[in-house]
Amino acid sequence: QVQLMESGGGLVQAGGSLRLSCAASESIFNSKGTAWHRQAPGKQRELVARIYGSGTTDYADSVKGRFKISRDRGMRTLYLQMSDLKPEDTAVYYCSAGHVQLSWGQGTQVTVSS
Repeated sequence: QVQLMESGGGLVQAGGSLRLSCAASESIFNSKGTAWHRQAPGKQRELVARIYGSGTTDYADSVKGRFKISRDRGMRTLYLQMSDLKPEDTAVYYCSAGHVQLSWGQGTQVTVSS
């Protein structure tokens, strides 16, 4: 199973930016399961952004226009550029990927202070 590891989280003030990265042990980010998710305390995990093999992207309404998902040409690193961050964006962010079975990273904490 592919190994995924997120990085780039941290503490940022509202209105700030962060870029998350997800490194994979193999070229996997052309799979249909390629996405970023987040889970805030006391809430269910939610899909934040997805990128398809074609390069088409899809975003949760709450992050449209502020977040951008992308990947490198080698399909081994996935990014999430987050701008104009809000306190409600505070969560643990996870990347996922997989053609049949989804693999998940362990998550990276993003905290946005008001």
